[in-house]
Amino acid sequence: MIQSLLIANRGEIACRVIRTARRLGIRTVAVYSEADAQALHVALADEAVHIGAAPVRESYLLGERIIAAARQTGAEAIHPGYGFLSENAQFAQAVIDAGLVWVGPDPSSITAMGLKDAAKALMADAGVPVTPGYLGENQEADHLAQQAADIGYPVLIKAVAGGGGKGMRLVEQPADFAEALLSCQREAASSFGNAHVLIEKYIQRPRHIEVQVFGDKHGNIVHLFERDCSLQRRHQKVIEEAPAPGMDAQTRESLCAAAVRAAKAVDYVGAGTIEFIADASEGLRADRIWFMEMNTRLQVEHPVTEAITGQDLVEWQLRVASGEPLPCGQDELAISGWAMEARLYAEDPAKGFLPSIGRLDAFDLGGDVRVDTGVEQGGTISPYYDPMIAKLIARAETRDGARSRLARALDGSVVWPLRTNAGFLVKALTHPDFVAGNVDTGLIAREGEALMPATLPGDAALARASARIGGAGALAGFRLNGAARRTGRVLVEGQSVDVQVARATGSALAERPLARLLVTEHGRSWQVAPWRATWGGAAVAGNGAILAPMPGRIIAVSVAQGDKVVKGQRLITLEAMKMEHGLTAPFDGTVQDMPHEQGAQVQEGTLLVRIVGEEAE
Repeated sequence: MIQSLLIANRGEIACRVIRTARRLGIRTVAVYSEADAQALHVALADEAVHIGAAPVRESYLLGERIIAAARQTGAEAIHPGYGFLSENAQFAQAVIDAGLVWVGPDPSSITAMGLKDAAKALMADAGVPVTPGYLGENQEADHLAQQAADIGYPVLIKAVAGGGGKGMRLVEQPADFAEALLSCQREAASSFGNAHVLIEKYIQRPRHIEVQVFGDKHGNIVHLFERDCSLQRRHQKVIEEAPAPGMDAQTRESLCAAAVRAAKAVDYVGAGTIEFIADASEGLRADRIWFMEMNTRLQVEHPVTEAITGQDLVEWQLRVASGEPLPCGQDELAISGWAMEARLYAEDPAKGFLPSIGRLDAFDLGGDVRVDTGVEQGGTISPYYDPMIAKLIARAETRDGARSRLARALDGSVVWPLRTNAGFLVKALTHPDFVAGNVDTGLIAREGEALMPATLPGDAALARASARIGGAGALAGFRLNGAARRTGRVLVEGQSVDVQVARATGSALAERPLARLLVTEHGRSWQVAPWRATWGGAAVAGNGAILAPMPGRIIAVSVAQGDKVVKGQRLITLEAMKMEHGLTAPFDGTVQDMPHEQGAQVQEGTLLVRIVGEEAE
């Protein structure tokens, strides 16, 4: 067994590999960029080496520095994780040439499966069904257009060196082909340095199903069954599960046998995934499932396979790289239960899923699920890398049990002040089509608006928050002998919100009012403050001192001193925590003080605007 291992990666996968290595008694070495000096994977490893600046091209993609770090620390082997250099045949060969153990497939296997057109030709020769299409060398626009016409619209134009949804265009009619081809070729050349494309028949109700395969250096190759990765947004996987819903035993046997043939065709060693596309318009059938591509590395979604088989795939990787045979034969592997994985990202669905970066002041993913993460509370989501916070993996005896468990965990997740896609994931998991297993890769595109989470907490959550923060401002207009309900007013991240609160017995105010409260609902968190915390105690007199609810930068000033304003009119826009907060007039009046200009940095509690009510003028 390998005694020391360098992980040529960062974040969640680096932490994942380190944990298994530690269990096996293997010394671990982390590498890190300037941005990751305080990262969790650095803290977990036995030793860490700085390899460069924050941008990946100046650190994690510098193979020579990674190999030098392995030599410097006496590491015997290098595990590439996924992404970065994991499928770079030149790097794999350089590791081997340096006398180190490469925890991955042979460089020739990576090369053979690296180009989609060559891989499909190879698979066809091996008896693996491939999607109807054109894989030829002739890249003349007229020739490609004719091939598309022969295949029949709609078609997909795909970069042969593509991945992650880049270099891919759907064309539904001949008139759109020429423009789509040019666009695809430009993106392919820019992203992969290769403008070569192939043409594929577009499957109308596609499902993305993949098979986990594993080979050793003794000629053994097994499969660990299938995963369904059909729930996707813009070709990026969102929720994965194993096994695939609707997969019968006969279809599974045919599919997995084809995956093993594919792996054998390239003498595969280590962990790999054979990806297939299925036409699910008539359910899953063996004659309507075709090879798409092979990923010559460990997949992000490998935990769902681990959950249903009881195997540790990273341990398998390390044992195979050490020269050991596979830990299990095919007849020793079986499916037990159901598993689902969701990728929790620091991104804001309300803003087109833009990344949300910064410090994690609150971070709690508690629940009855497995959590694979590369960050902890107090850590930072950097603008330089993928904004994935964690993977949540739920296992149960049934699909609905796993689905419900995962939804509950996401629903209760607390992340602040960053935005996450947790609410979006909960909506997806509870969508009727997903619940029924009627999933295809177009579900999210069709149901996008229905999957958007709320932008404010619900009435009940706000009412509870109003009661807890208390204070006269939060309960403006309340009378002790008044109606059974009264209106309160709170600030939700600078936005004024009226709340209907049921009248409590006795005093309506909290005994110890809070200055602010973190409210979490359906996987999204908001900071709620009393109305008086921002507007000051001037509601009765009619004077309004508008204070910054949090540190930030003034990005827009909509009024000037002396202007007449009306209640609800926007006065200033403050950018804080990567979000915009519009501060509005609490009542009709005149702008008396405007001490700061656009661009100014302000601290929490800083006076931004003072409004004088009409009766005070």
